[in-house]
Amino acid sequence: MPNSRAPTRSVFYISDGTGITAETLGQSLLTQFEGLPTRATRMPFVDSVDKAHACVLRINAAHQADQVRPIVFNTLVNVDISQVIHGADALVLDLFQTFIKPLEKELGLKSTHTMGRSHSATKNQQEYTNRIEAINFSLAHDDGQTDKNLAEADVILIGVSRSGKTPTSLYLALTFGLRCANYPLIPEDFERNALPATLAPFRAKLFGLTIEPKRLAEIRNERRPNSKYASIENCRHEVHAAEALMRREGIRWLSSTTKSIEEIATTVMQEIKLERRVF
Repeated sequence: MPNSRAPTRSVFYISDGTGITAETLGQSLLTQFEGLPTRATRMPFVDSVDKAHACVLRINAAHQADQVRPIVFNTLVNVDISQVIHGADALVLDLFQTFIKPLEKELGLKSTHTMGRSHSATKNQQEYTNRIEAINFSLAHDDGQTDKNLAEADVILIGVSRSGKTPTSLYLALTFGLRCANYPLIPEDFERNALPATLAPFRAKLFGLTIEPKRLAEIRNERRPNSKYASIENCRHEVHAAEALMRREGIRWLSSTTKSIEEIATTVMQEIKLERRVF
């Protein structure tokens, strides 16, 4: 919970690109300071000195309003633009230069200092194509919509409805360029005590997700309140039956109850031994 004695800090993530890298690393660092209240602002596409000066005005205004220095995470490539940001009344952490200079020394090469390379669609056209195709594949194979081309899947997630299969599939596709299908385990599968026949040939690609029945009931009640589908009794039955089935079939699985999508995806990749197709 927030520390009532710590003042709220304005945090700015500034980049000449999308700002995703600055925000991801900055947030990771700030999570080490438990209870720190923050107010975050992402400022992407800061690709000129004029835009940098506009950022400084906002940062300085936050300093005056909060009466405590803002924290700025900066991944600006252009030195001139970055120097403007360093003139702000804030703690400015230059994430890009922190690593570029040691790399230049070690590699004996000079950085090109080219803006927008990390998220450019033209950086590597094949990687970009892989990402789009992976997303399209995962959407087409969401929730068992089709069993066509399952041989092309990198991984097939199985589990009861609302156990986290869809968001994990899309995250794997978007972040790593992996083709993911997901298939719901349903009462008919439990009655047969067997996997759907369409999945049998792809056993090596299967990975299961489970979830605590109480949490599952909460999630399902948001979608279909007061239904048998969402009842705690039914959720217990489905979860126990799914886990028993996966155990009998020798399928690797984990509980999504307390894990983030990032943790689930990383575990899936490790267990199935998958390599990312985009960077």
